Amino acid sequence: MTSIDLNSDLGENVADRIVSDDASMLRLVTSVNVSCGFHAGSPEGIRETLAAAVEGGVVIGAHPGYRDYENFGRTSLDIDSATLQAHVEYQLGALLGLAAAVGGTVSYVKPHGALYNTIARDERQSKDVVAAIRAIDPSLVLLGLSGGVVLDVAARAGLAVAAEAFADRAYQPDGQLVSRTEAGAVLHDPAAVAERMVRLAAEGVIRAIDGTDVPVVAQSICVHGDSPGSVAMAAETKRMLQDAGITIAPFAGS
Repeated sequence: MTSIDLNSDLGENVADRIVSDDASMLRLVTSVNVSCGFHAGSPEGIRETLAAAVEGGVVIGAHPGYRDYENFGRTSLDIDSATLQAHVEYQLGALLGLAAAVGGTVSYVKPHGALYNTIARDERQSKDVVAAIRAIDPSLVLLGLSGGVVLDVAARAGLAVAAEAFADRAYQPDGQLVSRTEAGAVLHDPAAVAERMVRLAAEGVIRAIDGTDVPVVAQSICVHGDSPGSVAMAAETKRMLQDAGITIAPFAGS
């Protein structure tokens, strides 16, 4: 692999819940997953992040989640298909509108949190999300977990897809992410995180939590904006990838 994207989940701050340094992360990443408001963020804060992304030439993606502001969208919900599709459509419509208001465009969709993890394995909710994307703009690329069910569902429905790996999350031997409720699920050491991502880009593997190597094919790497030390991890990951001869470039068009 000679090129890979670096992304982060941003636009999630409100006055009483500051979780990320959006300005610093936007100077490092090539793509930004911007909250659509259901799990975090406010209209004015989301708009500010979108405007900064446009100014910095960072490719914009929509980051819709479950309607679960209290739990930051990280609680799994058994939601019916009609409701889930409508909720995703509503969020995409809002973000596309705000992006247009600041002179930007949305190029892709990366679901958030528990919704992201659910559609990595659940075909029914995957179909609901894919239907929502197709209804709003079928040219949007679907970014999902490498090996996840939703990528196959989206591809069969005619959407362009891209696979993602996580710099700051531990992996299970089957390629799923270790639950945030388990010890060691979130990584914090910039050098260790960066080394893992260089190996991903160069060899196509990530070391799982049990010490085995997991094959992972990915076009994009995520560093969560709300992880402690996220800016340092993103900076070190970018530096070490570039030092290894890997180009950092967006997977989707601007």
